[in-house]
Amino acid sequence: MTIAVFGSINMDVTAYMRRLPKPGETLHGHEYKLGLGGKGANQAVAARKLGSEVAFICRLGNDDFAKPAERELALHGVDMALVRHDETGATGIAIINVGEAGENYISLIGGSNLRVDASDVARARPALEKARVLLLQLEVPLAASLGAAAIVRSHGGTVILDPAPAPEGGLAAEVLQAVDIITPNETEAGLMLGWQPETLAQGLQAARELRARGVAVAVVKLGAKGLAVAAPGLETVIPAFTVKAIDTVAAGDCFNGGLAHALEQCQALEQALRYAAACGALSTTKKGASAAAPTRADVEAFLAAQ
Repeated sequence: MTIAVFGSINMDVTAYMRRLPKPGETLHGHEYKLGLGGKGANQAVAARKLGSEVAFICRLGNDDFAKPAERELALHGVDMALVRHDETGATGIAIINVGEAGENYISLIGGSNLRVDASDVARARPALEKARVLLLQLEVPLAASLGAAAIVRSHGGTVILDPAPAPEGGLAAEVLQAVDIITPNETEAGLMLGWQPETLAQGLQAARELRARGVAVAVVKLGAKGLAVAAPGLETVIPAFTVKAIDTVAAGDCFNGGLAHALEQCQALEQALRYAAACGALSTTKKGASAAAPTRADVEAFLAAQ
């Protein structure tokens, strides 16, 4: 396999409404969708829809949500061999509210995602040893993710960590040193650094500070402003693409799936980041999580028009 994804899988219940409710307030929505989600599944589908071969290492529960989750993964052509059924657990779910401007908030119930452990790493070892790129997130236990990262790096692969949901106390230096690329948004960077970047210039400073803590490449995403990257021989900002966003739920996941695909295709880092930014931007123009991920043709046409 060229890309491995070690992480979470959920079913998402998404409500669309005119605006997000305030604490204690009840509002009518105008539509809801039930679909595949979880940062791991979103990233696996995003990379697969771009044309990469993808092995997805995850756990589903033994409940009514497991079958539709598997069905959607299979429809997108993700390798199912390492999807494990947790017979005594529940499939993870996310309850998502989305306002008209595309903003959202999410309640996550991890279920079987939280039971991922070293045994999942062990059964996935052959796929991890072959992976050119590994995608990680923080919706499954960190120790297992770091075990997967160690195998991939020991065989010459690249490890990308999406530090979401970011822990309140940030991430230890040894975690940053265990991966090659980290891709926080401004909120996640703030939790890791103790201050939150708001401009591209501040994003670049945040990326430098993350590099100083041991990660080789730090990419700080600032939504509609763009992104900043600090890497060996490269410090720059990339402005955001202009699109009409209606749902930003999976933008970060589509960005990471696009980045993994571009790097697996041997694109240079700056070119790969621009490709990833296009994937993230396009995903915001559609509703849903995995369902919003663009195809390779979508991305190539979009970039050609810029």
